[in-house]
This record gives sequence, structure tokens and C-alpha cells, in this order.
Amino acid sequence: MNTHTQQHKRATGFTLIELLIVVVILGILASVVIGQVNGISDNAQRAAFISSGQIFQEAAYRYYLDNGSYPENRGSGKLPDGFGYYITSQQWKKGTPIGGLWDMSFDQYGLTSSLGVHFKNGTGPRKDDAYMQQIDAMIDDGDLTTGMFQKVGGKRYYFVVAE
Repeated sequence: MNTHTQQHKRATGFTLIELLIVVVILGILASVVIGQVNGISDNAQRAAFISSGQIFQEAAYRYYLDNGSYPENRGSGKLPDGFGYYITSQQWKKGTPIGGLWDMSFDQYGLTSSLGVHFKNGTGPRKDDAYMQQIDAMIDDGDLTTGMFQKVGGKRYYFVVAE
């Protein structure tokens, strides 16, 4: 093989530095795309939580119209007796789209009836007040102490069914 052929082969290949630059650029682009997808995922989870909560809220009101009282307390993640007629029980039992467990409350926390999410150990990552305020802002006033969505305890955030 002559010297001219060897030099020609070297000139057509990539150096290690060029390959590293390409890998770094691809890594930066991937991190930007993943960051945007994670933001979309959080927004989708919030929207799914709100939608499910509003469906369950309406179902609790229909339960009241049919039975003359709201569903009783059963404990976090446990479907109140008779409530499965108004909702898909599998949706209730699998937990909320943002983690935690669905919970129905009757005559607790200063409210006649409420339902929401209870973040217990082992039910996924607990969402903080800032995250839940974003949900509240999508529902009503962005204030977790008033309105149709409230923080009622240390790890509990509820849709108000009846005050």
C-alpha cells in the first residue's frame, strides 16, 4: 500500500475529538427533549387527576340524590359501600394519576363531604403544596385553604363535594 492511499484513508475518517463533540451535542439535545416530555407528563397527570376527581365528585353528588346522604368514610384506597355503582371501581382502587390513594370523607375536616388524594407511605412520591397549588389554580383560585379544592390535612388534598 502506498503512502498516498494511507493518507487518503486518514482524511476520510473522524477523529476521536470530532466523535466526542457529536456525542456531547446529541446528549444535550436528548436532555432538552426529555425535559420537555417530563413537563408534558406532569401536566397530563395533573389534568387526569382533575378529570377523575371531578367525575368522582359528580358521582358522589348523584349518590346523594339517590340515597339522601353522601358516601361514608372507608379509609384511603377503599371504595365506599354502594359507590361502585356510580363509578368504575377499578379507577378508584388503582390510585390517583399523581400518586397516592383516593379517599372519601364524610363529616370530616369541617366539610360535609369531600374526596381527594391521601399520600401515604408506599403509594408513590408525595406531592408538595406547590405542586398541589398548580392543580388548585387549574380548578379554581390557586389557594389551598379556600374554594373547591383544599388541603385538609398534612398529606390530604380534597375536592369539596358539599360544605
